[in-house]
Amino acid sequence: MLGDVINSILHDTLFIKYGLIGLFFNGMFSSFIPIPTEVTISALLLARVNPWHVFLVLTIGSIIGGYIAYYIGYNGRLLRKLRKTPQKYEQKSVSIMTKYGWATIVFFSPWIPILGDVVSIVAGTKRYDVIKYTIAMTTGKTVKAAALVFLSFHFIHWLVSILP
Repeated sequence: MLGDVINSILHDTLFIKYGLIGLFFNGMFSSFIPIPTEVTISALLLARVNPWHVFLVLTIGSIIGGYIAYYIGYNGRLLRKLRKTPQKYEQKSVSIMTKYGWATIVFFSPWIPILGDVVSIVAGTKRYDVIKYTIAMTTGKTVKAAALVFLSFHFIHWLVSILP
């Protein structure tokens, strides 16, 4: 029963059908649209794709997505066209970033659902220094990708060992 549910989830997701290319786009889009990458990562690892390949593709896609989000914020006209994020999330992001420091928040933002997706856009609108943004965002996305792949890899092996 549980195996059937997991199997259906892992084979019916759009990004999974395209393998590592799907993971790349999933990682890229998840930087500015709340789309979880965990299902795609787990499915690829379950299909025995090399974990290092999963890590590299996810990291590169996420970093490119972070730059796209920064550009969306930096280019205000584009932001107005794409504006679907409620104003309250943007205001909350600015207040948190001001309180705790931009670099810290950009580093931790990949872990914060919805609010984290807005941080890179807000950093662009506030014209946050691109070098500082690059260092914080790249480090944060790399650490998150490493943790997700590592934890997913071990969780998948544990799950396979207990399922009949």
